[in-house]
Amino acid sequence: MCNCATDSESVKELVKHCCETGGKWASANGHCSNMEPPTEDRPTICWTAQQQCCLGSLKERQCLAGIKAARAGSFCGEDASSKCGTDSYKECCSCCSLGLQFHRASHRCEAHQYLGFHCQHVFLNCCELAEGRQTVRERPALVPTLPPVKVSDSPYPKEAFSIGEEQDGENAVEGPVEDMDECLIYEGNICHHICINTPGSFRCECFPGYVLHEDAFTCKQEMTDEENRLKEFDRAAVETASPLPSPTQPSVPLNPCEGSSICEQQCIPVGGRPQCSCFLGFSLRADGHSCDDVDECLSSHGCQFNEHCVNTRGSYICQRLITCPPGYQISNGVCEDIDECMMGTHNCGSGLVCMNTEGSFSCNSKPICPAGFKQDTQGNCMDIDECTSLTLPCSSGFTCMNTAGSYMCNRKIICSRGYHASPDGSRCVDVNECESGLDRCGDGQLCHNMPGSYRCECLTGYQYDSFRRMCVDVNECWRYSGRLCAQTCENTRGSYECSCTSGFRLSDDGKNCEDMNECLTSPCSQECANIYGSYQCYCRKGYYLREDGHTCEDIDECSQSIGHLCTYKCVNTPGSYHCACPEYGYTMSPNGRSCRDIDECTTGTHNCSLAEKCYNIRGGYRCLSLSCPPNYRKVTDTRCERISCPTYMECQNSPLRITYYYLSFQSNIVIPAQIFRIGPAPAFSGDNVIVTITQGNEENYFSTRKLNAYTGAVFLQRQVQDPRDFLITVEMKLWRQGKFTTFQARIYVFITANLL
Repeated sequence: MCNCATDSESVKELVKHCCETGGKWASANGHCSNMEPPTEDRPTICWTAQQQCCLGSLKERQCLAGIKAARAGSFCGEDASSKCGTDSYKECCSCCSLGLQFHRASHRCEAHQYLGFHCQHVFLNCCELAEGRQTVRERPALVPTLPPVKVSDSPYPKEAFSIGEEQDGENAVEGPVEDMDECLIYEGNICHHICINTPGSFRCECFPGYVLHEDAFTCKQEMTDEENRLKEFDRAAVETASPLPSPTQPSVPLNPCEGSSICEQQCIPVGGRPQCSCFLGFSLRADGHSCDDVDECLSSHGCQFNEHCVNTRGSYICQRLITCPPGYQISNGVCEDIDECMMGTHNCGSGLVCMNTEGSFSCNSKPICPAGFKQDTQGNCMDIDECTSLTLPCSSGFTCMNTAGSYMCNRKIICSRGYHASPDGSRCVDVNECESGLDRCGDGQLCHNMPGSYRCECLTGYQYDSFRRMCVDVNECWRYSGRLCAQTCENTRGSYECSCTSGFRLSDDGKNCEDMNECLTSPCSQECANIYGSYQCYCRKGYYLREDGHTCEDIDECSQSIGHLCTYKCVNTPGSYHCACPEYGYTMSPNGRSCRDIDECTTGTHNCSLAEKCYNIRGGYRCLSLSCPPNYRKVTDTRCERISCPTYMECQNSPLRITYYYLSFQSNIVIPAQIFRIGPAPAFSGDNVIVTITQGNEENYFSTRKLNAYTGAVFLQRQVQDPRDFLITVEMKLWRQGKFTTFQARIYVFITANLL
């Protein structure tokens, strides 16, 4: 075995060989335990490659088995055969089953982000393959430079990477091969830090501060300039000098951050040890693995000067700050002025008056009122009415008159009748008797004020009666008879009114009369004709005018007409009538009075089957089927003839021929009515017939009568009240040349309703 520390190409070959060995171990044993520990010829890098390739092969086989089970409709339970720590069988089965259910529900093949990358890959593969958009994929080799390896010697020769029907033979898939994302399938088991998928393969990369090892998947910390001075053989010596784990001791994992990390948030492997870090907005505690929230509001932050910083876990938010200047307060998000004077929060003294201003207040001194004035509650000076507040401000013979700040006394004056002193008592003024109600004018008189007195005058339409000394009404209708109004004059107190007789209305001049069109008020139920001074109502065709002269009543033509207007039924309508036919089986004739039968058999509106014959009757139809009894054959649509006659007696008694007939009559047919005749044709001398009804006449509606020696007839002898169908069997025995021959007529009699 070559020295893997000195030959990079040999390292690659070693990794390929060890990875292939791990895959074969998984196929042969079904688990990855009990593998040989590292040795001097097989260092740790080989043992690590074996472990990772073995686990990847097991997970891939479990995943493919789970996908196959989901497509077969199996229950996605735990895989009893699983011997590794994770159950890829159940996860892949569940994700594939979810994708198939999405396809059956006609949903789009879109995987939710919370499913996880590996589950999303399996979900989309199964869903799209069910839609026919996905081709069968084959996993490429773990190491892209290795040639394809046949696995026909594995314990499962039929298991392939295709999710379809099993094929015998090698583990191969026909058709185009699509790339599979190894980074999703092996989930961190093939690269130390970062896995990047490529067409047909993958590549590994490292975190910042680390470089990729020669094995192409292990990362190590980047060396300083001083450490870079080590030569290739020095590094090889360091690697070979590192102690190997004992066969019983488990190997150190390549990534110390995997599994249960001691870091609270982020973990970065450094020199084979985990180094903890925190997310943005957090700081690492002194213990080196816990994280504390950073209060950005205590340091520089991005809030504006009018915003308030509020710290949140891992970040902060800016809230708009509302501040009001002194003298204002916040109300519904806006600043409003504070009325210090109303709220009593001012500091004005007792001798000062508070006056509110925008954002503040002022203290004003109270005014000093002069003599004759007093201060109100607002500090204003108000005049004092000494005439009311003082007791006897003036002596007798004088009147008190208030002035601004004082008062004055005026001497009282004596006025003559019809006058009174002015308010100040300085002069005499006239008394208006008409306004004060001191006048004595009577009804129909008008008061006129005069200096010191008044005068009464008669109103228009009144005249003064000197005998009674009063104003009396003038009757203008008598005084100016026939000259004031065109028609009627009516006297009123002080005037008159003109009016018009019925059918006229007063003109705008208030005197003349003009004809009134009463038809505008719709006094008639139908038609109205205006005439001079009145109106006349009349009715439309089909109506008559009632005794009130206004209302029109419908004429019932169906009950008042002489004779029959309609052959079946007359229906009265407002102002007219119309004829009707039965609801089924009839149609109205062009004359609009009589009903015409509908021949349903001709129009094809019947529902008879192909084996039945349609027979039209008045108002309907019947579906009839002709069936011949045994030993008879059907020769026409209405006739059956006997096939054979074994004995003489049977020839005498059984009919030679059975013929069907169809008759239709209305229920008002005059009885007795001959409805059918029967006899031989041609008849010969010596013939004699016997005609009887053998079936269908249980109620004795029909009877037979012999018209002559060779002719018989069927009569309807009882009235049939309602529509009814009968099937009667009429038998005729013909005596000819010494022997009897029997003939049978089966007659359908249809009684239909009478339309008259």
